Parts: sequence; structure tokens; C-alpha cells
Amino acid sequence: MSERSHDGGVLLSPPASPDEGLAAAELAAKYGLAVSGARPSLGEYVRQLWGRRHFILAFSSAKLTAQYSQARLGQLWQVATPLLNAGVYFMIFGLILGADRGMSKGVYIPFLVTGIFVFTFTQSSVMSGVRAISGNLGLVRALHFPRAALPVSFAFQQLQQLLYSMIVLVVIVVGFGSYPDASWALAVPVLALQFLFNMGLALIFARAGAKTPDLAQLMPFVMRTWMYASGVMFSIRVMLEGKPQWISDVLQWNPAAVYMDLMRFALIEGYGSENLPPHVWAVGAGWAVLFAVGGFVYFWQAEERYGRG
Repeated sequence: MSERSHDGGVLLSPPASPDEGLAAAELAAKYGLAVSGARPSLGEYVRQLWGRRHFILAFSSAKLTAQYSQARLGQLWQVATPLLNAGVYFMIFGLILGADRGMSKGVYIPFLVTGIFVFTFTQSSVMSGVRAISGNLGLVRALHFPRAALPVSFAFQQLQQLLYSMIVLVVIVVGFGSYPDASWALAVPVLALQFLFNMGLALIFARAGAKTPDLAQLMPFVMRTWMYASGVMFSIRVMLEGKPQWISDVLQWNPAAVYMDLMRFALIEGYGSENLPPHVWAVGAGWAVLFAVGGFVYFWQAEERYGRG
């Protein structure tokens, strides 16, 4: 096909492109192109996340080291903060309000400190998860990696912090007469179940916080309410004696209360199985699996939207 130029010469038209008339999606399929930042399949996403496992562990350790780098006492604040909280709560709830009802001081103080350390593990995982994406937008926008690596690494950071605190917790428990025995081995599966639960929560709130940054301002009030409803400072069973049974059941079966009670049962002499709700291990495992799997899938579904806008 040709046409004449203004000076009478003949111009040859370029040959038609073999791709002419193809839609964008057809062109992409023909040449094997993919959308940048597109969400991979769930199985592929898990594989990519496993491939970043060394980054996750290194990032969590670095964040833990940097957390108190400007403070004179440094890493000691990892233990001092929950201990100071325990002292305040003991003065208010133990001495003034009598929340130690039904327990001797030798049981109540380890009961209180265990509750605070274990609940702080969940609380810190949620609070760091809320900011996992919104607080690291520079990293999210600059590098390509599975975004779940961030909330998962923050959950690992809080687990490491709890393990430091457990050293002090063991000293306190032994100091009040609870010596190591076979039941102490139960602390390992309790921590594993709680970590899975916390990781799921961190993933859920990471997605929510990425879309609504103001959620970080609301969460301290939510967590404080959850703490008071979970029996951190008092025995739910004793304090709700005479109340409708369903109220006690709901509070005892909430996951924070379940993991605290399991840890108390494992470590504290005199805190027996009568303080635990029925089927407590099954409930704890159920919460862990439900939130770990559900939270992971929920986070993965919005993978391509993180860092956009």
C-alpha cells in the first residue's frame, strides 16, 4: 500500500504490525507480561515468604536492638517496663481493691506478673502490627518482597522480647515457692500457640492499619479494655462467682485469658486445673489456627494494594 508525497514521489507505508488490533490483555498474554506488584497465588506467596525467612529474623532482631538504643538502661527496659506495670497493678488491684481474693500472696504475685507479661506479648504484637505497613512505607515502596514479612517479623520481635522477660518471670515464680517440675514444659506449647495467634492478629491489623492509619490512635483504648476483661489482675472464676455462668465462660474463653491461664497453670504451684475452663487446650489451639490461617489469607488478599496511593 502506498501514497504520493507532495512532490509527486511515492511513499511506502510501513507493513501492518502483527499485533495490531490486539487488546492490552491479549498482548500481555502473548509476550508473557505480568502486572507489576500483582498478587501471587497463595501457595506461591507462602513460598516467597519462606524464602525471606532470614530477612524476617534479622529484621526483627535489628528492630528489637534499636527499640531502646537511645535509653541509658538500653535493653533492660524490655523487662523493667512490664515489671513496673506489675508493681502499679499490684498496689491498686492487690492492696487497695482486693483483687487477690481467693489467692495467697505467694500465688497472686506470680499470677499477676505472669498475666502482665503474657498479655503484653499480645498487646505489643497488635500495636506493632497496626503500624507494620503504614510505618514502613519507604521500604514497602522501594523494594519488592511479600509484605507479610513485616507483620510477621514484628510478631517475632515481640516473641524475642517475651523470652527475655521470661527469665525474670522464672525468678519471680521460683522466689514465691513454685519450683521447676514437669508442668513447666507446657510453657513451650503455650508460647507456640500464642505466637501463632499473635501473628494472625498482627497480619489482620497490618492490613487494617495500612488502609486506616488513625486505627493506631484507637487501639490503645481497645487493648486496655481487652486487658481488663481478660483477668490479668484478678481471677475471672472467683470475681464472677454468683454471676450468670455464660459471662464467666465468655471471658475465660477469650484468647488472651486462655493463654494467660495456660501459662499460669504451667508455672505456678497452687494454680490448678480447677481454674481453667473446659477443653482449654483445644480452645487455645483453635484460636491459634483460626487467627494464623485466617489472618494470613486476609492479609494476602490485599497484597497488591500495600504502599499504593
